[in-house]
Amino acid sequence: MSVSYRQPGVVLTDRRFTVPLDHADPTGETIELYAREVVASDKARQDLPWLVYLQGGPGFGAQRFVGRQAWLDRALKEYRVLLLDQRGTGSSTPANRQTLPLRGGPAEQADYLARFRADSIVRDCELVRSEVTGGAPWTVLGQSFGGFCAVTYLSLAPEGLAAAVITGGLPSLDAHADDVYRAAYPRMERKVAAHYARYPQDVERARRIAEHLLQHEVTLPNGYRLGVEAFQTLGILLGSGEGSHRLHFLLEDAFVPTPRAPLSPTPSRRRSRASCRTRHTPSTPSSTSRSTAGTTGPPPGRRSGCAPSSRSSTRPRPSRATDRCC
Repeated sequence: MSVSYRQPGVVLTDRRFTVPLDHADPTGETIELYAREVVASDKARQDLPWLVYLQGGPGFGAQRFVGRQAWLDRALKEYRVLLLDQRGTGSSTPANRQTLPLRGGPAEQADYLARFRADSIVRDCELVRSEVTGGAPWTVLGQSFGGFCAVTYLSLAPEGLAAAVITGGLPSLDAHADDVYRAAYPRMERKVAAHYARYPQDVERARRIAEHLLQHEVTLPNGYRLGVEAFQTLGILLGSGEGSHRLHFLLEDAFVPTPRAPLSPTPSRRRSRASCRTRHTPSTPSSTSRSTAGTTGPPPGRRSGCAPSSRSSTRPRPSRATDRCC
């Protein structure tokens, strides 16, 4: 059953679709897909062309916009938009650490996940398209991994598309993935250096967080372990316009104090507390843990999280076993 409701400037409709788990076996097991239809309030009764949005990841559901945020505002001037949670993400039969054990052991889980690739996502889209557009072609907007899905769409079912719009997810025709990463490393290095030039206090903060992660096991709210490598992936924020500022605010709130894990009384710890608003917690995750990623490390050439502060010859003492950060 579809449910419609309003937000500022838009009418939203929650839609659900049943599709085969394995498109090669259409009479076998099925899964449910979720999508949110969005249309401008003043165009709600108009016969508009459709645009289906495929999120990046893989593993993320479609963005949950409020009103006409970001690119959605432009799209709604021309289209009725379908924000599709791809199979296995969001509200579309999620495949995660909570649900996958229901499939059995590692081999059974791997076999199940093999049906959640781009080709299956495209075939899902074609079944959904036949239901929502009556068979008329629509436009696909693919972000990052969604762009890879859009390219797959062009290969498997071009007749279903009026147009394909790709942002940041165009696979190379002849280059290896390693070549792409090698080209990205120098750019990432420059981004990290620029961030630390803007926020030099973050050098010590990042080191301290990384050192804590090396000495303690930290678990995120979603159950995954936060290690140094995962922490460094917060560098992805530096690829967006406001990302450096967001990263800075994330780092400054990494630690919280609790009665079970007071701060160490060493001078270096007291300086960190004063200058960084540093906090510890044995159980309560702070803003850093609420991210699904982990952070950029120290400036290029430095070993991540292991070098003592250049401002002090005294290396901070390890936190207590009960301390938790992030």
